Amino acid sequence: MHSQLTMGCFTRNISLSLLLLVIMVHAHCQPPRGPIIISPQVNQDKTVVFRYLAPRAVEVKLSGQFLKEPVIMEKDSLGIWSVAVGPIKPDIYPYSFNVDGVTVMDPANVSFFPNERFKASLVDVPGDTPLIHAMRDVPHGTITYEYYPSVEQSTGSLVVYTPPGYNKNTSTKYPVFYLISGTTDTEETFFKVGRTNLILDNLIAEGKARPMIVVMPYGNPMARIAEQQGKPKPSDLMTRDGEDAMLRAKLFETDLVNHVIPYIEKSYRAISNRDSRAIGGFSRGGGQTLRTAFGNLDKFSWICCYSASLSTSEMETKFKQIGGNAQNTNKQLNLLWVSVGNDDFLYKSTMEFMDYLKSKDVKYKSLITPGGHTWMNVKTYLSETAQLLFQ
Repeated sequence: MHSQLTMGCFTRNISLSLLLLVIMVHAHCQPPRGPIIISPQVNQDKTVVFRYLAPRAVEVKLSGQFLKEPVIMEKDSLGIWSVAVGPIKPDIYPYSFNVDGVTVMDPANVSFFPNERFKASLVDVPGDTPLIHAMRDVPHGTITYEYYPSVEQSTGSLVVYTPPGYNKNTSTKYPVFYLISGTTDTEETFFKVGRTNLILDNLIAEGKARPMIVVMPYGNPMARIAEQQGKPKPSDLMTRDGEDAMLRAKLFETDLVNHVIPYIEKSYRAISNRDSRAIGGFSRGGGQTLRTAFGNLDKFSWICCYSASLSTSEMETKFKQIGGNAQNTNKQLNLLWVSVGNDDFLYKSTMEFMDYLKSKDVKYKSLITPGGHTWMNVKTYLSETAQLLFQ
């Protein structure tokens, strides 16, 4: 009995020693943990402190769409670079750090801008009164990620919003808004940056928008096809109305009309007629919106163009029927909306597009806002047009 107890104690001592050894080795193999960084720190007065840990960096700058130009950050004794800016007008803004000439995300921030290339970080400066895109105590819809059979045997991806009550009111069908992001954006951008789900939740709760399904597709199927076939991503477009741009726009149109819409109307309780389909988009997505809608007026009667346009020459050659028979166009469309910021690099071409529509007596609604080609403006356009759709 005594020998058994001694052996048991010996075994436990060996086990404990091995455990301690494993812990010590594991700890030794782990990279050293630096100080905990809080960034961004949004204060009640709307000032924001940004921080970045880089003890060996020579210079760190902060860039953001709330700044006119980058600002230099200061380093403390721990190697933490920081700067306080503001007060900043409440909204959601992309920002990044430049560390010795290299642009980087904020590693302390989990919120980022979905993009094909560099993914900026996002800072949300709340309003004293909750903004239209803020999380509020209202019924919320659902976001679903979908995969569908797309063009050239590829697999497409979608983000789909269904309104509050969709899963309870199983006999109710809904109109559908197809919403397309801009160049290098992904299918997640209208969700994560545009906050489409929260905007719709809030407007529906206020009785300002009709409950609807919102489908957010990826606007660059050519890049997706190349990726899935193991080929290099196609280069960026040199012009927005060149031959390559037209080919890519046509590929997107084919995907949306022949693949996305049938998939959605099979998978969701969608109302399947043109008066219950809207299409909208920002930047490249706005151009895709106009080309797809003008070429398929049997499919859509609500058109929302955000910071985009078509040239007069394209309208006269490819969509001559729009201005050539304005009476019929106006009869077919429940809404043609065009909006742009007065500092947007597409402001001039968008104004020329509106002048063309006016000269042909094509009815449209417009909104000119301050600011540039930004997602701050896009959220404004989305919230305004959502209140007009399907009414």
